[in-house]
Amino acid sequence: MSGVPPAELVASVCTALRNEVAKLGLSIGDEPGPAALVFTEVVDPYSQEVSLSGCWQGQRAGTLTVFPDGRVFAEYQVLLPHPQDAQRYVEAVQVWGRPPALRGEAVFGEFAAS
Repeated sequence: MSGVPPAELVASVCTALRNEVAKLGLSIGDEPGPAALVFTEVVDPYSQEVSLSGCWQGQRAGTLTVFPDGRVFAEYQVLLPHPQDAQRYVEAVQVWGRPPALRGEAVFGEFAAS
């Protein structure tokens, strides 16, 4: 595996993450973007397979892992109030699978009771 995944794969993951946010009626603008990713190779201690691990750092943080078989897992911070529940917030969105058939979901948190 080379040190950088194909640009179209990264772009499809970024789009999928934004789409998960949009499903909630929220927007994080043009985040996450492919240009902000920095990749390193990570060796699985058991299988010795090499994956690529990318990291977004900026206003929001996130990760993208590209596995040797083409699967991906990505998570990106949202940190916005839940659109229908004042006691909750959208912590992050996640996507996984093999592009173009990515699945995803939101991760919610609850505000501490005062």
